[in-house]
Amino acid sequence: MLNALRQRAASLPREARDTLFLLVVIGWVMLPHAANLPWWCGLLAASVLAWRGTLAVRGQPLPGKWWLLGLLAFAVAATFLTHRTLLGRDAGVTLIVILLALKTLELRARRDAFVVFFLGFFTMLTNFFFSQSLALAAAMLIGLLGLLTALVNAHLPVGRPPLSEAAKTAAWMALLGAPVMAVLFVLFPRFAPLWGIPGDAMTGRSGLSANMQIGTVAKLALDESVAMRARFFDAVPLQNDLYWRGPVLSNFDGREWRPLTPRYAQRSLTWFNPQLRVQGPPLRYEVTLEPHNRPWLLVLDAATQPPRAEGLESIITGELQWLSLKLVTDLLRYRAESYPDFRHGPSTIAGVLPEYLELPAGLNPRTLQLAADIRREAGPGADRAALVRAAMQRLASGGYSYTLEPGVYGQHTADEFWFDKKEGFCEHIASAFAVLTRAMNIPTRIVTGYQGGERNPVDGYWTIRQSDAHAWTEVWLGPQGWVRVDPTEAVAPLRVGALQRLQAPRGVIASTIATVDPNLAANLRAAWEALNNSWNQWILNYTQSKQLDLLKNLGFESPSWEDLSYVLLAIIVGVALLGAGWSWWDKAQHDPWLRLLGAARRRLGKAGLEVPATAPPRQIATLVTDRFGESGRALAEWLLMLEAQRYSRAPSANLAALRHRFNQLVWPQ
Repeated sequence: MLNALRQRAASLPREARDTLFLLVVIGWVMLPHAANLPWWCGLLAASVLAWRGTLAVRGQPLPGKWWLLGLLAFAVAATFLTHRTLLGRDAGVTLIVILLALKTLELRARRDAFVVFFLGFFTMLTNFFFSQSLALAAAMLIGLLGLLTALVNAHLPVGRPPLSEAAKTAAWMALLGAPVMAVLFVLFPRFAPLWGIPGDAMTGRSGLSANMQIGTVAKLALDESVAMRARFFDAVPLQNDLYWRGPVLSNFDGREWRPLTPRYAQRSLTWFNPQLRVQGPPLRYEVTLEPHNRPWLLVLDAATQPPRAEGLESIITGELQWLSLKLVTDLLRYRAESYPDFRHGPSTIAGVLPEYLELPAGLNPRTLQLAADIRREAGPGADRAALVRAAMQRLASGGYSYTLEPGVYGQHTADEFWFDKKEGFCEHIASAFAVLTRAMNIPTRIVTGYQGGERNPVDGYWTIRQSDAHAWTEVWLGPQGWVRVDPTEAVAPLRVGALQRLQAPRGVIASTIATVDPNLAANLRAAWEALNNSWNQWILNYTQSKQLDLLKNLGFESPSWEDLSYVLLAIIVGVALLGAGWSWWDKAQHDPWLRLLGAARRRLGKAGLEVPATAPPRQIATLVTDRFGESGRALAEWLLMLEAQRYSRAPSANLAALRHRFNQLVWPQ
């Protein structure tokens, strides 16, 4: 079948072949947008490209302007109806993709081809508005080489040169441009916020939610994507102590937990004062947080100082959560210090908001009765800590189990967990426990975030995935303040740590690899994630501060962006002088005319005609005519023009024109 396709492609006219190649490259550049743009956009673009390819293969005429105007009007109207605007990232990229597809229906002349090329380059760049991953960068590098190949091929209008030759030239051009790209990347000044790719405030994966409705965290447990990475500078804490703090939820309506509303927060004078007391040495670490379109800065408990990053401004709430003043819409790397030994919160009940005790009326009557029974059994002198221990003991010995599929819960979620189902995920367990402790008059709130993580043996970074999403509780115990209590640990002690994780089902390829070698899949995954992390650390997080640190290493005492500009300018001037000097030396050492004649002699040797090394152009032209006849006429004429350029008083063409014509010659076979 492949041979048949090759033969079919070889039999196509050059125009049809070149058009099909360009359409394939455009489709490749557009492909990553399928996950980011409306479904109709991808369908319309694919249909237009397929239509244009069919017209090219069949040699049929292109559609008239009314077809194009109709499709353009439809695309603009559909874009406006989908995005409610024609401005912004999503609407703009949608229009760019459609315009590129429609422009292929006007592909009649070289001028139209050049417009398509540069629209293709721009569309390729728009992919990075949505993702800057290593995989996407590799895919777009292939797209870049494809577009360069098509561009080089368009500059060879004579004959039918093979695409492989254009591809070699394109690869050589990209290779020559790589050092320039590297220097510009390292030294071109980055001016925030002009430098970088803007996020879109209306899109983005949120990861953890701002509320907790029964069932949402279970969905996250099936998501193996990376939420964040961490690197520790000191001793790494135990995995069951890695609680990455996220949203704190305090209001409960019977089905859903939500944060305190602003009116409640403003009533508390301690809302922005967590009353944090720490002791012992801090734990220093660095977090690389994936974009989640929220202001949450996840840190270990408890950080007294704000996370540090260039341009990052943050505040801490009275519930010990750090919040950025801007949404995290791009990859963010920050450093933080946390004190594992800490206390926080008021020491008297007068400082605790009554909302931490509220329960919806008329719900979970059996849980309220259970709370009364526990208090009665504990006796009138039992303190809050004793009641919490009794509730944890019931979880540990009452036949409760930890599962990802507890089924659908009804109206009385806590009652069903404690008495009917007796199984659930961390959110079911934490919610039922919080209802019980509040019913025992113990202020309680739920904290969501991530628990644990996995150390990558390749680069030493800790990878925290969406599947590590977790929910636990904090109870107020008088002078001790707020104390973390993880009820899931009583039900499934191995869940809080590394030994028992609920994992998403593997695909066919992953299952096959795991069957052949259980360690191979893990090793491949670790290597790929380490490579991705290096891309994040060294490429995506190459900021102006790193540029200035580079200048410090070069000897600048107080470097600035002006110094960066001077260094960049000096390198450009130096490279230009080196290039000019090499060109002068090369011209002095090697006659360009003889070099061009030698290139022609080598090309003829590949065509099967051996030419003596001392043969002049006129003799070579005679050999070409005798050997190839009419098919060698253009080459023979070129050789005579080359002779005239050297020996005639009025040559018809200069050396540059002859070199250009040499590259466009159709060589005889």
